[in-house]
Amino acid sequence: MFKSFVLKKYHFVMFLGFLCVAFAAVLFFRNPQILSTAAEPATASERTIQLVTGEFSTKLENGKEIEAYRWDPGTIVVRKGENIRLSIYGVNGASHPFIIEGLNIKGEVKKGKETVVSFKAEKTGTYRLICMTHTDIAHSGPMIAYINVID
Repeated sequence: MFKSFVLKKYHFVMFLGFLCVAFAAVLFFRNPQILSTAAEPATASERTIQLVTGEFSTKLENGKEIEAYRWDPGTIVVRKGENIRLSIYGVNGASHPFIIEGLNIKGEVKKGKETVVSFKAEKTGTYRLICMTHTDIAHSGPMIAYINVID
């Protein structure tokens, strides 16, 4: 005789869910790169740090508008000996010519464009990333970021 088997919708959905989770687990554990990326820091020869240009603006009680520009993040910490790649994207402000004191680096960030500079952090200390357009309060600044090189 032929016996029929009835499968309820709830059990069918649970079975499919279990299969999906099992399949994902197999893919995850079979790919060692996923595990090493999640558990260990990158071992690339150059570390990329993303920065953007930012602007704050407000109106005073007398109606005068004031603004200030900044690098974001404002402080970067790197290890001595690291090869660093700064990728700076211009979001606010038309142009930000800059220098990095002590590293002999000059460049310019333009709105809507990416500027990339690379260096090796050879000496511990604090290096200033200074926008030459926004050097002080009178020029909507100071627009300074700090690169801290530690042991």
